[in-house]
Amino acid sequence: MININFQKIQKSSIELLKWYINCEINAMNHLFPIIFLIFSLTVSGQSEQIIGVYEKRNEHDDRLLFYKLTLNSDGSFIFHSYDKNYSWTSDLTNERNKYGKGTWKAEKNLVYFYSDKRADFDEKYSLDFSYTKARFITKSPRDKSDRVIKTALLFYESDIFWVERWKLFKLE
Repeated sequence: MININFQKIQKSSIELLKWYINCEINAMNHLFPIIFLIFSLTVSGQSEQIIGVYEKRNEHDDRLLFYKLTLNSDGSFIFHSYDKNYSWTSDLTNERNKYGKGTWKAEKNLVYFYSDKRADFDEKYSLDFSYTKARFITKSPRDKSDRVIKTALLFYESDIFWVERWKLFKLE
């Protein structure tokens, strides 16, 4: 007859379960920092791609429009708009400069702009970029084709009416 000691089996089973739970907890303790590190590097890498100078220039027969946006690595931005009208009837030219500054934040492929009325406004910096959103456009690393996609910011929402639907291209 086979003699089975159920107490030993039960004790061994409990020890095995404790060992398994301990392994799971240790794995989770190591897994969370790894996941956080990977996430941080991806977000940081995306922000690094976005940082830089973006411009748009339109020249017509009697007008020059120039827009420049600088996104800094510290999360700040500076915007400059230059508008020059040439007069065909006189020697007068009409020039206008507008400036804005504030902070920006990237989430996935969207860039959000913020302006603090107390810190970012003075006589020179008068444009309020609060509630302004842009989409970051770049060629996907998975796209192995020969097509050229210029890195750009496409503005799709802003309280500054003339900013919407802008496409500013990044200087390489």
